[in-house]
Amino acid sequence: MLGSSPTKSSAPNGMDLRSPLLQPGSAASTKQVERLSIDDMLRKYCGEFGRWQLRHFVLTSMAWALEAFHTMVVIFADREPAWRCSAGACSTGVQSVCQLEPGSWEWEGGSGSSTVAEFGLICGQKYKIGLVQALFFAGCMIGAGVFGHLSDSRLGRKGSLLVVCILNAIFGCITALTPNYWTYALLRILTGFSTGGVGLCAFVLATEPVGPTKRGFAGMSTFYFFAGGIAILSGIAYIFRSWRALYVASSIPSVLFLIIVLPFVSESPRWCLIRGKTERAMETMCEIAKTNGKDLPAGVVLALDQETNESKTEQESKEAVTGSLLDVLRSPLTRIRLFLAVAINFLCSIVYYGLSLNVVNLGTNLYLNVFLNAAAEMPAFLLTAVLLDRFGRKPLSIGTQWFSGAFCVVGALLNGYGIWKTVRMVCGILGIFGMAGTYNLLFIYTVELFPTVVRNAALGCATQAAQMGAILAPFIVVFGGGIPFLVFGVCGIVGGILAFYLPETLHKPLYDTMAGMEEGERFGLIRS
Repeated sequence: MLGSSPTKSSAPNGMDLRSPLLQPGSAASTKQVERLSIDDMLRKYCGEFGRWQLRHFVLTSMAWALEAFHTMVVIFADREPAWRCSAGACSTGVQSVCQLEPGSWEWEGGSGSSTVAEFGLICGQKYKIGLVQALFFAGCMIGAGVFGHLSDSRLGRKGSLLVVCILNAIFGCITALTPNYWTYALLRILTGFSTGGVGLCAFVLATEPVGPTKRGFAGMSTFYFFAGGIAILSGIAYIFRSWRALYVASSIPSVLFLIIVLPFVSESPRWCLIRGKTERAMETMCEIAKTNGKDLPAGVVLALDQETNESKTEQESKEAVTGSLLDVLRSPLTRIRLFLAVAINFLCSIVYYGLSLNVVNLGTNLYLNVFLNAAAEMPAFLLTAVLLDRFGRKPLSIGTQWFSGAFCVVGALLNGYGIWKTVRMVCGILGIFGMAGTYNLLFIYTVELFPTVVRNAALGCATQAAQMGAILAPFIVVFGGGIPFLVFGVCGIVGGILAFYLPETLHKPLYDTMAGMEEGERFGLIRS
């Protein structure tokens, strides 16, 4: 228009065409971002237990079979083989080789059939059998604490599992070259150190990507792999009768797991999130949604539980949130939980491992006994898994411990002769049935009692307590008769009483941080 200013445009109604249609900061100019915790994202968009979680769960839980191999191999490697008298060298009525002169008897299968035969762990040296088993569990106790911390901090869940499997394979194979008893004992300690972190890391890694309503059942199912590993081990031991060959055969699966399975396992998105690796966590969540046939919208982002209702800058969201066992002890809420979890795991482990190691006293075929013992645990896992979300963690942990304790007390009252010996054996089987369910339940219960930032540290502490119980178990078994059953019965009953003081975690969120847990417990949050 003639005479109009060259720096200004006109428009109907006086609108300035050079001005932006949307002013900065307006609702339409800013893309809406939905900040969700991992549990909420799994529930709303990714799927709680789809094809991705199933594959990841199965692959990760295979590590439990490896732990079973390295833990229970002593049942066969340290067994006392059958013996026979040399021609005409023994008188009738001899019950023990300790009553015979050296050279008047020999081991069936040769001295290489077990460590007992090769290292002479009989008569006055028999205590060394229980000692080496106790030393193994002592190594497990130390390893559980070390790798519980490392999996929460630098190494992560997958990195820690990688390290422990490498160490297991190395120490297990070297054990086959042991020249004497004390070298054997040292290598069992080292194997225990690495074994102590296997189940711990595998359990957390397998269950953390599972949604809250499916996590209980999934967590309870991990122990099928441990019991299955024991059953498979009985077959391996039946084929490899030499204890040295057995150690190699039971260690090779760790190598195969490292090469074939672990490359297809993903790191926990929860660990990535609390370590400030938000992009990596989102990549995993997108993969979960895609594999499960779900759609994860572009505007949805992950946030720690205390951030979901707060405005955080991008830099703040990428900062790592850390925690340690000291943080657990500082908080009154988690401190009492830790003390109770430690005590219950300790008592439960005495019963579980005590009854498991006592299988050699059943008086029938050892290989069949171990197989049946492992098979007896599986119905307990199924039953607790089915009842877990119906009755809750707390009532089930009380009931299974009292069930086991009651049958152990009954077994202690029997004299162990004639038909009563068979009844005592049945009581032992029912005792391990109940305690296997408790042992399984305690893992998922402990996981839910503590937030992600300190979960493995707390679980590692509880696992250490369990290993302390396992250390005592072989020495209790040595007493024989009804004393072990009485001790196991008391432990089961006391453990059930302590479980009364734990909170119920059914329908509670799986918290990420200490602050998030304290806030959630304060307001009584439940899962939708």
